[in-house]
Amino acid sequence: MVAYDELGSLVPIKRTLQAIDCQNRGNKDSEEPSNKRVRPLGRVTSLANFISPVRNGAVRRFGQTIQSISFRGDGNGGKTPGVPQKPCSKAAAPTPPKRRNSTLWSETLDVHQKGTFSTKEIKRQEAIFELTRGEQDLIEDLQLARKAYHDPMLKLSIMSEEELSHIFGDLDAYIPLHEDLLAQLATATGPDGTVGQIGQIVVSWLPGLNAYRDYCSNQVAAKALLDQKKQDRRVQDFLQRCLESPFSRKLDLWSFLDIPRSRLFKYPLLLKEILKHTTPEHPDTPHLELAITIIQGVLSDINMKKGESESQYYIDKLEYLDDRQRDPRIDQCKSLLCHGELRNKSGTKLHVFLFTELLVMTRPVTRNEHHCFQVYRQPIPVQDLVLEDLQDGDVKMGGSFRGAFSNSDKAKNIFRVRFHDPSRGQSHTLQVNDVFHKQQWLNCLRSAISVHHSADVTTPTSSPEADENCPLTPAGATSASSSLCGDETPSPTSTSPSSSSPSSRSSSSSSSPLSSPSPKHKTKKDKRSLCALGKRKETMV
Repeated sequence: MVAYDELGSLVPIKRTLQAIDCQNRGNKDSEEPSNKRVRPLGRVTSLANFISPVRNGAVRRFGQTIQSISFRGDGNGGKTPGVPQKPCSKAAAPTPPKRRNSTLWSETLDVHQKGTFSTKEIKRQEAIFELTRGEQDLIEDLQLARKAYHDPMLKLSIMSEEELSHIFGDLDAYIPLHEDLLAQLATATGPDGTVGQIGQIVVSWLPGLNAYRDYCSNQVAAKALLDQKKQDRRVQDFLQRCLESPFSRKLDLWSFLDIPRSRLFKYPLLLKEILKHTTPEHPDTPHLELAITIIQGVLSDINMKKGESESQYYIDKLEYLDDRQRDPRIDQCKSLLCHGELRNKSGTKLHVFLFTELLVMTRPVTRNEHHCFQVYRQPIPVQDLVLEDLQDGDVKMGGSFRGAFSNSDKAKNIFRVRFHDPSRGQSHTLQVNDVFHKQQWLNCLRSAISVHHSADVTTPTSSPEADENCPLTPAGATSASSSLCGDETPSPTSTSPSSSSPSSRSSSSSSSPLSSPSPKHKTKKDKRSLCALGKRKETMV
């Protein structure tokens, strides 16, 4: 092997090494003796380190050759023994998710054909086309839920047939229903791609959607079972693989199972959009108006059935520590108005349920791998419920030792609920995560209270009786609860004695609301005066 010197001449490698060795010995002899410990030189791994960097390309090539030779293993091709080498190829890019066709009806027409339709007719056909395409997408999703999720999990024994039947319901039974509508719309489509009349078709088809009542009623229990099964590693791995597949469109299993319910609530919007772009003299107009009425009735029945099923599901999950906690009104609850996780004054997480008849506070617990709700304190009947909206900072929340001496963190988004009769149970100060959810809770609580308040107003009662939800206060004293009760009347037009008497007694006016010629305006004035004393900051939805 030969090398290049700095002048570009060829020099044998052996001679080069001899010259380097002589130079090192000469430097060592010229050095003065020293007692310092000298760090030994590192092992030379390449001859290229001793060659001066020059612009000659041949020298650089020689250095690269020497380095490659010195770093090669004996018979291993440069690989470290026992260490696997990663492939040099790049990782395969993930497959993009499948996208739905978003073509508009007007985009399927040529320029000359589009000019033959008015703008109103084009918008009408666009709405009908959206209805048709939505049915096609729904049928595809129902078939996909069966083929990609149900059948593989059953075949691989990831879930039992009973569990899958409980989660998926009768999805296959609804596919012919939507295929029927799709076939009728295809028959009504003319050669130019337009649908002349659609009203009579949907009027005769919409009642069949009542078949979804059982499916929607079972959704609460199905969702709970699916969440429980997700704790299984096999189920979790299978669902994750499906989620990463293109066919899922980045939607999880429950999104596919919930598509039929969300589709039901789109029908009124689609029909109203078609009616909006249909002229009054069109034959479809009366049929579309009737169809909107029919679908609203169907949805109302489905919602009622779903509410009863959801309410009963959570009632069955309640666990009582004492038989005295069980209020007989719980069996009369037919709907669950609101529920969610809140915190009490000590910072304990509570799951609160507002039924039509009771407000129940619970603590979530697990019994034999089954989730249930342990009733916390005594449930409050809605007819005996008093609601107080508290301003931020009015109450110090949390039970920590550090928080007891700190005034920097003020409690926000809080309200208080209690019995009308304090001897029946203690009050509860509850905290919500944000202003939006607080307003939702306040709206639901006030609506529930107003329903019972209206029922009490319609019953024959003597005028001196006070409202159940508004405790009496001494003359000249106005509490926050009484001012809030003044706002919780069901409507400003209520002129009953029971609704106006608390306001009149708490005010200093000498005129009685019963003898006032205009009790309606007097009630509004009293409300404004009471609200001024307990002004609240609320964000309306």
